[in-house]
Amino acid sequence: MAPISRCSAIFPPAPRFTDNDLPSLAGKVYIVTGGASGVGYELSKILYSAGGTVYIAARSAERCKGAIERVQSDTRSLPRSKGGKLESMVVDLSDLKTVKYAAEEFLKKETRLDVLVHNAAVMTPPAGSKDSLGHDLEIGTNCLAPYLLTLLLEPVLINTAGAPGTPPSSVRIVWVTSLLQEGTPAGGVNFDENGTPVVLKFMDNYMQSKAGCAWFADKFAHRLGAKGILSVSLHPGLMRTELQRHWPLPLRLLMGLIFKPPVYGAYSELYASFSPEVKSNHNGGHLMAWGRVADLPADLAKGLKSKNEGGSGNAEKFFGYCDREIKAFV
Repeated sequence: MAPISRCSAIFPPAPRFTDNDLPSLAGKVYIVTGGASGVGYELSKILYSAGGTVYIAARSAERCKGAIERVQSDTRSLPRSKGGKLESMVVDLSDLKTVKYAAEEFLKKETRLDVLVHNAAVMTPPAGSKDSLGHDLEIGTNCLAPYLLTLLLEPVLINTAGAPGTPPSSVRIVWVTSLLQEGTPAGGVNFDENGTPVVLKFMDNYMQSKAGCAWFADKFAHRLGAKGILSVSLHPGLMRTELQRHWPLPLRLLMGLIFKPPVYGAYSELYASFSPEVKSNHNGGHLMAWGRVADLPADLAKGLKSKNEGGSGNAEKFFGYCDREIKAFV
């Protein structure tokens, strides 16, 4: 494929797949982490309007309840809304104990899961921020928690992909990353002598957590591809959301003039979750805003290969770290 230029990456062409392209989602089940605000909220609203059962995953019951009420209010007058079903998934991604509980509660209520969208993230929190177990907050929230949640939900994803009537390649896992072509640390993730990711400064730390998410997309493509499940990473685009809440005010004001509204990011996630252009040969691959197939940056692609294959082996090293940190909850 032709490489995507820097200008096109930052200022993408018009969305390729929107709510107008969605079929009825009646009878289908979706989880959107970070579904109470920003891009996740816009995606939840679209999926609900198309008739889907949408689990809005957020860190408190109050945030889930508030988002559900707003979705219902915002879609009540839409002429094409099919009015699906909205459910709460209370999960604090900075606390792995709540991830395990949330997955268990979901599995008690549902027998299928059509798409899992790892939309939630934290970016540039105050220096030294930690999750409940003492991990760096960005690595814990953006990597360890989504990884654990996916492992715990594997059985229902597999069952859904194999169920009668499930279209091929329709069960998907979407790993939301960032603009990986701009500023990912050398090697993707930097490690100390014990194989633990080093806490980097400002955006570098966030970007290495997103490199990890891109590697997860490849890992689960290999792990679940034979079961008919697609796993892709996605740069959703540059939008005005709560993600920038820790940035200095002047920078936030500037970005507010440049960035798009969150619904554009929802279109990117719709493309990754539903577009027929995303096929089995794209499993483990990377997508870009507002709906395009792209290549991973060479450094991250190199990380997916072992040293014997001419790579750095950093992805496997990162997976080893994650496996160690979540083993008590699997």
